[in-house]
Amino acid sequence: MAWERNVVIKSKEELEFMREAGRINAKALQAVREAIVPGVTTAALDKIAETVIRDHGANPAFLGYPGPTPYPATINSCVNEEMVHAIPGSRVIKEGDLVSIDCGTVFKGFVADSAFSVGVGEISQEVRMLLQVTEKALELGIEQMRSGNRVGDVSHAIQKHVESYGFHVPREYTGHGVGRRMHEGPQVPNWGLPGRGMVLRPGMTIALEPMVLVGTPYTRVQSDQWTVSSVDQSLTAHTEHTVAVTDGEPMILTLV
Repeated sequence: MAWERNVVIKSKEELEFMREAGRINAKALQAVREAIVPGVTTAALDKIAETVIRDHGANPAFLGYPGPTPYPATINSCVNEEMVHAIPGSRVIKEGDLVSIDCGTVFKGFVADSAFSVGVGEISQEVRMLLQVTEKALELGIEQMRSGNRVGDVSHAIQKHVESYGFHVPREYTGHGVGRRMHEGPQVPNWGLPGRGMVLRPGMTIALEPMVLVGTPYTRVQSDQWTVSSVDQSLTAHTEHTVAVTDGEPMILTLV
């Protein structure tokens, strides 16, 4: 994709549609979060998300998304070493697991995309720290999403925070613009240099998504051709909000 040629500035009316898509997506993720307990399968979590989305008159954005094969589910359900794009199925969530859920919703033609990571029951200090660093990285990235700043300012804020704790960000997977399509411009890596890249303008809407790995920045795609895991099987976490650039404070669109 030529990211620079696919930036779409949203009107106030379009932002309202995206805000409603974001609310629905947040409700679906909230329901999934509440259901994450030892013994539940990732397939069961997927069904919960789909039900919430459809009950609100919207459609799952990920279901049928083109790729190596059409994506077969509503959510990505990653556990421990799985970073993104894991397909829900028979995997059973266990005490101490780190679970990352990514979900997208289409409402009146507009997409909202967000994700969270959570520890299950009693978790290790490493998991606790990884979650805290990942969530803070998102917060710091969002703070930089102001008109006149550049993409590199956002990327650098994320990378600097993550690496200051000895963790890593992947190079191959990034945040991205989102709107009428799941992937628009600009591309927003989780690494970069301040003052570089595209200038942010009001009306840009970006799915900002720090992905953080404990042991390595390197990943591999599993045999299902979708699931992306850390190459050394170390822990990973992922969090995401769809955010609009405004004339003032950044507007998070994926909150209840």
